[in-house]
Amino acid sequence: MAYDFQVTIDSTEPHPLADWWADALGWIVEPSDEAFIRRMVAEGYAREEDTMTHRGVLVWKVGIGIRHPESGRRILFQRVPEPKTVKNRVHLDVHIPDDKREAEVERLVAVGAKVLHRGSQGPSTWVTVTDPEGNEFCLH
Repeated sequence: MAYDFQVTIDSTEPHPLADWWADALGWIVEPSDEAFIRRMVAEGYAREEDTMTHRGVLVWKVGIGIRHPESGRRILFQRVPEPKTVKNRVHLDVHIPDDKREAEVERLVAVGAKVLHRGSQGPSTWVTVTDPEGNEFCLH
């Protein structure tokens, strides 16, 4: 039996980080269902403190997902109280054509990424970078 999964990334500020990743990957931030959120609060299933406004929209404070526009694959960004302190044990490898990789590195650095190192093994090359909260990922 095969299982499906989503990747979840811990974050101190999940909504801005989800925006950043959606832009970086060309994915879509999942729309907020404000009416549902208001109903859950009104009916006592959630508290007003569980919500916040992000970019003028009522959202769940705990997190937000982004989706690939065609496949529907999902990455969830969830709020945690502590910042990242050590190297990731799991990371994303984002496949970028060789002739576009340097331009993509420059674009991401301009919006908050940091280059950690460049690597190669045989014919494969990659650039390891971090997102604005320090999560590592590689551009292959």
